[in-house]
Amino acid sequence: MTSVLTIDVVQETEKEAVGRLLVESYSQYKDSYANIQNWLDYAYDLTNSVKNPKVEKILVAKDGEEILGTLQLFTNSATAYNKPELEIDSPIIRMLAVSPAARGKGIAQALIKESISYARDIGANHIYLHTSDKMSKAIRLYEHLGFKRDISKEFNKLNFVVKCYRLDI
Repeated sequence: MTSVLTIDVVQETEKEAVGRLLVESYSQYKDSYANIQNWLDYAYDLTNSVKNPKVEKILVAKDGEEILGTLQLFTNSATAYNKPELEIDSPIIRMLAVSPAARGKGIAQALIKESISYARDIGANHIYLHTSDKMSKAIRLYEHLGFKRDISKEFNKLNFVVKCYRLDI
């Protein structure tokens, strides 16, 4: 039997599973946090991000009913980060996550491509995302898909630079 990946908008009944997937996926970075409390705070934020009323859309990648990946789309920097001063008025991708067991199968790429289609459909000229150096594999994917660094839209958080990448569409 061949598996078929589908990209859908998350259903209310799937949000708890998406929160767990986010923590499972991002736990690979746990040791990069200054202390365990910082990681636990971030894990809490990841879990609860699915309830954020400022999220425009949460996408899920599924094989049948199994959720393998997710990402969140925001309309601008004010809703994504509470940072209107970044002056981003185009969609922003956040919280991209793929189940560790499903990595390397094009799931992240499929989610990003669906986000790009969404941005085009609403007439956006750009789509943005933010990341950090610890996510080097993700950065390679973003660059492969045509995203370019935009240092004018970066900011500092804790002890690191949150890097911005933009795709012109």
